[in-house]
Amino acid sequence: MELIILIGLQASGKSSWYRQQFADTHQLVSKDLMSRNVRKAVQQHQLVDEALLAGRSLVVDNTNPTIEDRASLIALGKQYGAEIIGYYFEPDVRASLIRNRGRSGLERVPDVAVYTAAKKLTRPTFSEGFERLYTIRIAEEGKFTALPFSEEERVDGS
Repeated sequence: MELIILIGLQASGKSSWYRQQFADTHQLVSKDLMSRNVRKAVQQHQLVDEALLAGRSLVVDNTNPTIEDRASLIALGKQYGAEIIGYYFEPDVRASLIRNRGRSGLERVPDVAVYTAAKKLTRPTFSEGFERLYTIRIAEEGKFTALPFSEEERVDGS
């Protein structure tokens, strides 16, 4: 059972990555799919808890920009014995803004939201509790490149 946490700016390709890689095998939990619920964090926690309790692998598709944002997800995953995997979408504010401007309706966020997320975005580390970490880069034609974090990037010394 896997708990996959996507980390990156809005319009960085996280949802596209989910659809290409995990839609057939992993449940999706995304605050973007929740109604105008002001308690989205609580609802997200409940959905993750329910999936893990049922033994289902899942992907949490949100910006998850800070260590604190990821900590409760990681703790919940560990509680159920899930393998914790992170995918870090390399930040490119300019490219995210361009892709975001191509969105419509509720999918499009104000530019300030991208800038705010960029200021808060903290690169994940193994010491947070991830068993595996990957850096994702968007290649040409909407394809992605996934690169494992190198051992030099590990801060836990293992």
